[in-house]
Amino acid sequence: MEKINILIVDDRPENIVALEALLQRADINLISTTNPNEALRLSWEMDIAIALVDVQMPEMDGFELVEILKSNPRTKDILIIFVTAISKETKYAVKGLNTGAVDYLYKPLDPFVTSAKVDSFIQFIRNQRELKRKNKELEAYQKELIKAKEQAEQGKRIKENFLANMSHEIRTPINGIIGIAHLLERSGLNAEQKEMIDLLETSTNSLLGVINDILDLSKIEAGKFKINRSATDILNICNAVVNLLRIRAKEKKLELITHFDPDLPNHIMADSLRLNQILMNLIGNAIKFTSEGSITLKVEILNRKGNNVRIKFSVIDTGIGIARENIDKIFETFEQADEQTTVKFGGTGLGLSIVKNLAKLKGGLLEVISEEGQGSTFCFTNWYEVVKEVQISQKIVKEKLTPFNNLRVLVAEDNPINKFLIVKILKDWMIDADVVENGKDALDKLRENDYDIILMDTFMPVMNGLEAIRLIREGYVQGKENVPVITFSAAVMENDKKTAIEAGANDVISKPFELEVLHEKLRQYTTY
Repeated sequence: MEKINILIVDDRPENIVALEALLQRADINLISTTNPNEALRLSWEMDIAIALVDVQMPEMDGFELVEILKSNPRTKDILIIFVTAISKETKYAVKGLNTGAVDYLYKPLDPFVTSAKVDSFIQFIRNQRELKRKNKELEAYQKELIKAKEQAEQGKRIKENFLANMSHEIRTPINGIIGIAHLLERSGLNAEQKEMIDLLETSTNSLLGVINDILDLSKIEAGKFKINRSATDILNICNAVVNLLRIRAKEKKLELITHFDPDLPNHIMADSLRLNQILMNLIGNAIKFTSEGSITLKVEILNRKGNNVRIKFSVIDTGIGIARENIDKIFETFEQADEQTTVKFGGTGLGLSIVKNLAKLKGGLLEVISEEGQGSTFCFTNWYEVVKEVQISQKIVKEKLTPFNNLRVLVAEDNPINKFLIVKILKDWMIDADVVENGKDALDKLRENDYDIILMDTFMPVMNGLEAIRLIREGYVQGKENVPVITFSAAVMENDKKTAIEAGANDVISKPFELEVLHEKLRQYTTY
């Protein structure tokens, strides 16, 4: 245990001896002096916790000594106990306490009272020092927490930047492949070539699906994933998923069966895209892990409360099933039931992890019942609000993408395949476009010519698209501040789209894009 230093200041040596005899014990150090100036020096040099000070001394009285000690930041926290033989009148006690003392001892000293008082102050000092020590530890811990938080936030930023870059770098070439496949499809192919293009599109869409799965998980982890509910035709959603996957089931000679509760409402408030994603993953998984037999989609009403219904979607298969000890594992990111599953069936192990996260975000319940070798049943249950009346909008028939007249477009794109693709599409629409490879060249071209609209890639060398847009909006090219700008971005994080709009872009088209979307945007932001 750390020893406490106690200073005794008295001009009479015999009083010091008496006090030392009274206070002597193992957990304290007694330091004494008959000289007030010496007392000041000792207090300055040593860690004095308590000072017992005689009031009447010839060179400097106790009140003066204590005033000096209390005025110095280094000695102001010493606990002062006055020891006096003079009158016990209140005015002296008040003067001493006002000077900064915490107590008085009156001579002749009562050994029991003196010992008890000093004991209590020693305990007070120990508690105070323990509190200071814990405060220092707490401050250090807080600093570590702040540092850890900053590192975590930095790691999060690095991860988001990496995902944005990865998304751009992978989706950009995929956009080129899909676009060229579309162009080839329209170029008059024989049956064998048409089949090869179809296979190319299927493979590309599968690759795009894996990338989207990874990005979806990242958005969920970052808390940037939103559920958007709207009036949804539940039977249409289910039938669309089943029809899309029926070909895959037929290839494996599997029966794809549907059972719909006759009392299902026509329309419910739901995020149709995410419900579609859940069903696609569950039915797709069932087909993947079933070699013979059937897959059944069963949709039933479990409960009703007012205008809300509790609907259960069950996907039942006759496949390989899952061992009891592996059931929890299948919902973990990048995990499958066992190593042999990956070897035999392939896949990333992302599907069920996304279903689990989407079910949680939608406020639903995901359950699985399975026995190895006997098939599996995956159930998603959720409450939905019934939409009683839905204004049925007439389906907009896709018009032929009509050409534009005298539309001047500047394209800023560094990827040679995407550059070729965009120019070819614009040419088909009778648009003669100027093409540059970076933001700096785009600014130079804009200074030379007038354009009705600019199509700007986000990520480019020398100067990226966002920087170029900011400079345009700030008047870098005089008189061209308000030219419409649409950015192409392969980064699908919500924050990236927001950043583009904040930089001054009028709109954002995600890669890969549909021709109809680009055509509509060009029409929307120009006078044509």
